[in-house]
Amino acid sequence: MSKPRIAVAGFQHETNTFAPILTPYGTFEAGGAWPALCTGQDVIDTLSGLNLPMGGFIDEGDDFDLVPILWTFAEPGGYVTDDAFDRISNMIVDGIASAGTIDGIYLDLHGAMVTQSHEDGEAELLRRIRNVTGDDLPIAVSLDLHGNLSRDFFERASCVAIYRTYPHVDMAHTGARARKLLGEQLERGEPFAKAWRQLDYIIPIQAQSTRREPGGRLYGMLPGLAGDGVSSVDFVFGFPPADVADCGCSVFAYGTDQAAVDTAADAMLSALHAAEDELHNPLTPAPEAVAKAKQIAASAARPVVICDPQDNPGAGATGDTTGLLAALVEGGAQDAIIGMLWDAATAAQAHAAGRGAEIDVHIGGRFPELGTGPYAARVRVERLSDGDFIFTGPMYGKAHAHLGPMAALKILDRDCGVTVVVGSNRTQNADQAIFTHLGLNPPDHKVVGVKSAVHFLADYEPIAKTVIFAESPGANPCQLDSIPFTRLRQGVRLGPNGPAFRR
Repeated sequence: MSKPRIAVAGFQHETNTFAPILTPYGTFEAGGAWPALCTGQDVIDTLSGLNLPMGGFIDEGDDFDLVPILWTFAEPGGYVTDDAFDRISNMIVDGIASAGTIDGIYLDLHGAMVTQSHEDGEAELLRRIRNVTGDDLPIAVSLDLHGNLSRDFFERASCVAIYRTYPHVDMAHTGARARKLLGEQLERGEPFAKAWRQLDYIIPIQAQSTRREPGGRLYGMLPGLAGDGVSSVDFVFGFPPADVADCGCSVFAYGTDQAAVDTAADAMLSALHAAEDELHNPLTPAPEAVAKAKQIAASAARPVVICDPQDNPGAGATGDTTGLLAALVEGGAQDAIIGMLWDAATAAQAHAAGRGAEIDVHIGGRFPELGTGPYAARVRVERLSDGDFIFTGPMYGKAHAHLGPMAALKILDRDCGVTVVVGSNRTQNADQAIFTHLGLNPPDHKVVGVKSAVHFLADYEPIAKTVIFAESPGANPCQLDSIPFTRLRQGVRLGPNGPAFRR
């Protein structure tokens, strides 16, 4: 008996509609923290073994005959250009159309893609695919837990598996779950009963970690909701910096019994309502965060880690605002490192000067509308790299970074001990290798600053004395009631117990 032929493709982007930079085709094509755009057999050869949903789907078994089409990922940022969306979508749709007879499709998507013309990029991609395949072909999708999903998406997808950890250490496992769901539907030969529920308040991103409560408890409920006619229950926490109608949390449930599926979805929604009072995670202003870190670090054997969530490139921010850097320098932090700031010009200047050179630089701050300008300093070029290295942490582990020219620069003209890492390709610091490949070992320092919101916890919290979430300017605003939304659905609340949105 021949194996089911399954077309597989991936198209991931998390869109921050408040970010000052668009996401063009070239960003998908180039790669960075994750592999560059790949097609055909290269999809399998490149992604097998990586902690990515496509990698998990590929590696889960040999019960399918896979027809790889395309996989691509771009660092979170502003709107995906229509050109990029159309070009990549056309490649996927054309690949499916020319694949011959197929029994199903697997799509490795994000769930929060917004294009210049489409609020729900994933729903639009599925619409275009359905125009070719019809409504009956099984389509399994895996999603990031930061998705903002519409009913249109829910209706067009046959079944969905969603990450259950933040930091996302289970991406490959999620792809494997999507494969099992697809296999179950193919074996049964009929569609799943399914349910979709939408929460009536938006959850701040810094309150979503599953290494904290109530996130850990809420996601821990999901396996227990399966069984007795329910094959799978998942939910997305949502991605707040997206001015779209369906921004926020929603629940997805699949199974063989509609009543049981509805009951499971309602139970999960009820648990999210019950947890509302717990979903707060206030930030500490950056100068206070640095002062607190210095006090703790003075007698600690392990570093204090300070994150800069509002300038997290992993949420579409620029990664170049200088508020936390300024707070470290002007607060007199000693034996401190911070990275990575996105600044290709300063990295190039350091490479031109050479290791050991002392130069005057203007670091970051290329978008003053975000609240900071460049930080001027005299620095010594401590280390240089080409930005090609292997990640070692639990989230990015084994992925090959392509971050372009990078430099470690020690601040000289202030009474501090601060070294800042700059790089040429924007990415969040969720892996110690961003420092260690430059000879900076985070456990050996007193204070470690990272451009990240939550993903850094997987690799940095185990080495830290404590973690501080700093409030500093950036394009990932975390105080939801201060964000200038215009397109949200009427009445959704801006944060737990927050005010209702009104147009």
